[in-house]
Amino acid sequence: MFQWLLAPLGEDVIFFNLFNYITFRTAGALLTGLVIAFAMGPRLIRWLRAKQGAGQPIREDGPEAHFAKRGTPTMGGLMILMGIAFAVLLWADLSNAYVWIVLLVTVGFGTVGLADDYLKLTKRNTRGLPGKVKLAGQTGIAALGVICFMAVTPEPLAGGLAIPFVKDLLVPLGLAILPFGVFVIVGASNAVNLTDGLDGLAIVPVMIAAACFGFISYVAGNIIFADYLQIHHVPGSGELSVFCGALIGGGLGFLWFNAPPAMVFMGDTGSLSMGGALGAIAVVTKHELVLAIVGGLFVLETISVIVQVLSYKLTGKRVFRMAPLHHHFEKKGWAEPTIVIRFWIIAVILALIGLSTLKLR
Repeated sequence: MFQWLLAPLGEDVIFFNLFNYITFRTAGALLTGLVIAFAMGPRLIRWLRAKQGAGQPIREDGPEAHFAKRGTPTMGGLMILMGIAFAVLLWADLSNAYVWIVLLVTVGFGTVGLADDYLKLTKRNTRGLPGKVKLAGQTGIAALGVICFMAVTPEPLAGGLAIPFVKDLLVPLGLAILPFGVFVIVGASNAVNLTDGLDGLAIVPVMIAAACFGFISYVAGNIIFADYLQIHHVPGSGELSVFCGALIGGGLGFLWFNAPPAMVFMGDTGSLSMGGALGAIAVVTKHELVLAIVGGLFVLETISVIVQVLSYKLTGKRVFRMAPLHHHFEKKGWAEPTIVIRFWIIAVILALIGLSTLKLR
């Protein structure tokens, strides 16, 4: 909105030319998302406590330390979503189709997560939405998003898959890009959801990944930088840097209240929406495979669950003491802050490796 309203005034007042710059608007979106999350956090937490009573249900077979968290409200992801939505609407170029599509995917996944959280609270169990219903909702939203991406992205980018560390290679998937893109978005959403099990564990790696993809979006959308780095130029994708800034800001505001001991949990409302947003941005920028590196922590958590389930079904034995992976270390006696901080360190290392793909070609 600001770009529409204020940038034209730059002809008369040079200050307003700043609103033409993505970097300036990204910073503005970050600060706006942060302020909104800060401002609404205390009131939202009080309201959630009043409405939820006993708070988020705790798994009876989970680590013993989690029983001390009974009564902590969930659905804190609402403050992140509100921060993102307001910041994007204020600071992004609203004529950019990618901005609207990614925002709608994010809100759509957040709605699925909200329904899941609501059912967990009202039924007082950890099941929520039936798995098939949740997956169907995610798949439908992701498919609509990918179809819209394909419609506004020029060929051969629309149906192509870029390979990290290889310049000028675009594997033509054609219509197969649709199921692949859906897999990336839904997979990222559920991977973040699996990681969200300890105070502050998921939100910091999400912000790290958002920072990486804010940079990737910026250089992919700038033909000069894209040519220099020998990555595929995606016209218009630079505007998603503003979205990533809003995500980081909303995430920082949420972390203030989610830091140990957490005053609120993000719930599926937050984890599904943020994972879906990262997946959608990766699809737009043609860095789907890089997301698996930058978000490698989420991949490791997901793999631990898959390995645990397959091992138990095939052999009757468990590989880990408990899955996802962070619970395994809890069962081994690691303190929660130790697990969280070490996982953050892993997330930073993987993010740096992912960013190296932009130059090592």
